[in-house]
Amino acid sequence: MDSFLTTHLPQLTRSRIKQLISDGLVSSSSGKPVKPGQKIRGDETFEVSLPEARPIEALPEDIPLNVLYEDSDIIVIDKPAGMVVHPAAGHFQGTLVNALLFHCKDLSGIGGMLRPGIVHRLDKGTSGVMLATKNDQSHNAMAKQFKSHSISRKYRALIYGQIASSGTVDLPLGRNPNDRKKIAVINGGREAVTHWKLLASYQGLSLVELTLETGRTHQIRVHLSH
Repeated sequence: MDSFLTTHLPQLTRSRIKQLISDGLVSSSSGKPVKPGQKIRGDETFEVSLPEARPIEALPEDIPLNVLYEDSDIIVIDKPAGMVVHPAAGHFQGTLVNALLFHCKDLSGIGGMLRPGIVHRLDKGTSGVMLATKNDQSHNAMAKQFKSHSISRKYRALIYGQIASSGTVDLPLGRNPNDRKKIAVINGGREAVTHWKLLASYQGLSLVELTLETGRTHQIRVHLSH
């Protein structure tokens, strides 16, 4: 039965069809649910009922947070390196959003069910200050300030090699056409501007302070590689 349905319903995997049969969601023309090993006759029709997809929702988790500031509108966190900001494919638990949902009674809903309260992001491997909002009014206000650059963001990075005392990288970024999981400098990509200032150098290493005009994914890593 499952082999027959897999052939005629290529949009569904065999394991998915087996689950639908087990759940009683596949019935014959008589209206009776079919059985996994049921033989097929030539004059039968079958009806497959697909359950309505449930939206994925982030769940609260009791994860310790280093709270730098908090009031009724916003919360400011020191995000550790290794923590993903919001749930996504492969990371539905242990994220900053999961921790915030446990810590805060309310978060702004503008970011949707997977990004409540999130106004900006930091890469998984980056540690630093993150601001989250507790209501839609504060979310809109903070988003406006990030967009107008009235909120400045400074980062420090330790890099290999020698670098000039200061400078700017203005190169557009986008998905690497050869590997969609990677970000690269792409003609026609989104504008990305990074300013740097050398703080110290020692034995082939340079400590730099970076100021971003834009906040693209992996912007610092890609720009510093150029």
